Amino acid sequence: MKPSVLQKTAHFTVLMMMLSFVLPVLAYAGTGFKDLTYKNGTVTGTVYSDVYSSSVTPSVYFYDPSGNYLGVTTATYTVYDGVYNYGFTLNNVSTFDYVQVYGPKGTGFNVADSVYQSVYLTTDPGNSGGGGGCCAGGGGGGSPSTGSESIQVGADGSVNADTLKSSFEKYDTVTLNLSGDSVSIPAKALESFASDTDKLLKVTNANGTYNIPLHVLKLSDLAAKVAVTVSELTVKITIAKADTATSSAVDAAAKQLGGSVLAQPVDFNIVGVGKDGKTAAPDFGSHYLSRVLPLSGSENLSRATGVLYNPATGKLSFVPTLFTDKQATLKRNGSSLYAVIQLDKSFADISGHWAQPYVELLANKLVVDGVTDTSFQPERSITRAEFAALVVRALGLEPSGSAGSFQDVAASDWFAGVVGTAAAAKLIDGYEDGTFRPNATINREELAAMVVRALAYAKAKPDVTPTEQAALLAKFKDSGTIVWAQHELAVAIHAGIIDGMTSDTLGARQDATRAQSAAMLKRLLVKANFINE
Repeated sequence: MKPSVLQKTAHFTVLMMMLSFVLPVLAYAGTGFKDLTYKNGTVTGTVYSDVYSSSVTPSVYFYDPSGNYLGVTTATYTVYDGVYNYGFTLNNVSTFDYVQVYGPKGTGFNVADSVYQSVYLTTDPGNSGGGGGCCAGGGGGGSPSTGSESIQVGADGSVNADTLKSSFEKYDTVTLNLSGDSVSIPAKALESFASDTDKLLKVTNANGTYNIPLHVLKLSDLAAKVAVTVSELTVKITIAKADTATSSAVDAAAKQLGGSVLAQPVDFNIVGVGKDGKTAAPDFGSHYLSRVLPLSGSENLSRATGVLYNPATGKLSFVPTLFTDKQATLKRNGSSLYAVIQLDKSFADISGHWAQPYVELLANKLVVDGVTDTSFQPERSITRAEFAALVVRALGLEPSGSAGSFQDVAASDWFAGVVGTAAAAKLIDGYEDGTFRPNATINREELAAMVVRALAYAKAKPDVTPTEQAALLAKFKDSGTIVWAQHELAVAIHAGIIDGMTSDTLGARQDATRAQSAAMLKRLLVKANFINE
């Protein structure tokens, strides 16, 4: 190569290596790679663009895992399938774990169109290759790999059905790296894996990441909602920053609670789209999907919480959230606007109380309220309706518009929505006469039963055999006073959610207090992996 060409290549290499440390996969406008393979000393693939010029001659550069230059080749226009595709091949490549592919550059492609992706080596002639992003796992034929593969999605939000299907045939996890805010996925690419509980679709961009187990989409049901077959259905997934007005409303709602916003609201949304543009949301049932929001890393975990913003009411509500280094993982069974806020709430009458850390933690997570702004009344008994509301809140469920079928719960009652939601989720039972008795105080036996049902809803209920149940209850001399919830109390003890009143008394028939309720809810949330320890 001529000295001037070597100098330009060196500058390009430095630039791309610097960018690769900032973002593993870069894509701007409508440019990206697809169908990458690396086997038998040859790297092949396609670079695509949403613009076309007869004079386009994009150059693609190749580097080994240490950043050493391997070669350059020119991509040639092949086909238009919604974007303009340019195929390329580089032969005589030495054997590495993977090769880094940079580009394109050339007439019609400017610096802002540069992309970076890694392709992993495969020696299986029946395997189409790694084709993954920077973090893809190794390829493999036959049974699907437990690794993952990344696919770059251009600004138009389209993804090739055959490419996506092929990726899921090889890997249990496939990541779609979005250049824009959304991706439209042909459902036929996912249909073969619709009931496979191991298949996970990760959709990510600068705003956040959506983790979607394929089986929760219920593609047949979703297609029926928009009056098409699965092969005609499109699944649209959006991860978009909220508009200025919504962000301002979330900020105002946080300030009204005495808090501040740590992560601005992002709209995580999934809809099925029919041929006529009709849309419908999937029903996730009790399956909690994870969404990840980036953070600065300076948060106080005991004061921070993920929240859902309801535009209709202007209110914020608790979302089960785990905090790790510089990110929040929010878990919920529905799409909405999500943010992270920080509060510093306490009450004068819990200072020095044994339940103070439980109450403060859950108050800052919007799970428990005070009786007033300054008092919690920890030793006051709690009613059945009040505790139903707390459990619904702790699970991140939105109260329904239905009061359920209880004779003594009117649609105008403040607790109607939460009681209806709790009943629908099988968290509560009524009495034989058809009543719920919402204003009756709840005892520790009933409280334990509700908490255990909440564990079951969150798919975190431990198994307890009859032998284990007998052993767990035997150490309490008053276990004979338990009327009906022997199993639920044993499970609650086993899960570390309920303690005895003393070392050998359980107090199953005693009225539960607000302090005890807060303690049990905190333990429930930790056991369900809904909050940090």
